[in-house]
Amino acid sequence: MEFLLLTPQARPGVALLQLNRPKELNALNRQLMLEIRDALQQLDEDETVRVVVITGNERAFAAGADIKQMADKTAIDMLIIDQFSTWEQIRRFKKPLIGAVSGFALGGGCELAMTCDMLVASETAQFGQPEIRLGTMPGGGGTQRLARAVGKAKAMEMVLTGEFISAEEARRVGLVNRVVPVGQYLEEAYRLAASVAAMSPVAVRLAKDAVNRAFETHLEEGLHLERRNYYLSFASEDRKEGMAAFVEKRKPEWKGR
Repeated sequence: MEFLLLTPQARPGVALLQLNRPKELNALNRQLMLEIRDALQQLDEDETVRVVVITGNERAFAAGADIKQMADKTAIDMLIIDQFSTWEQIRRFKKPLIGAVSGFALGGGCELAMTCDMLVASETAQFGQPEIRLGTMPGGGGTQRLARAVGKAKAMEMVLTGEFISAEEARRVGLVNRVVPVGQYLEEAYRLAASVAAMSPVAVRLAKDAVNRAFETHLEEGLHLERRNYYLSFASEDRKEGMAAFVEKRKPEWKGR
């Protein structure tokens, strides 16, 4: 991989993906997005990996899309390139994905962060959708995920003005889970990942699917899916082991089956 560093076992059961275009502030060119997609597909099939952490560096998670790749494109060019098919494949990653964000998470970088299931931010993190300043608008899910995360009014303000919000404001409005000093954000993401990796992989996958559906459908359909996944968990060896361990007052040994 040219622009992505992959550590399959950064911690037990936890893989790390690190965006690696530091001179470009990890701007998301097409090659980097393809590498992220391919790495996640590989990790989805790796039974030793239960959670993935994705990060950039202290200065930038990702400071947006690579504008140089798009500046001379026409609408038909963009349609043929179909860059968002890659985003859709990333969105379908089945295991928990935790973003560790420091510095800039702007435009496509903010959108990539919002595809994560949980976010840990350093105190220096800044989130924004500044596409409006370039005469365009978010196209990687920015208008939709941001509105669901922070509400219509705040999303509208960010999208229409291009203004950034701080890590603390992002935490307050519900965009990120935790804010920690800059020297601790990756370790905090690992701690969060470890707490998830300690659970049954089967139950985690079913629960992630159910929570995501809460934002994609109406209540009745969401409840139907939740109950379906709940019943499905009773077909797993992990559910039987988890309840047996509780009754026997011991630590469960998950098999992911």
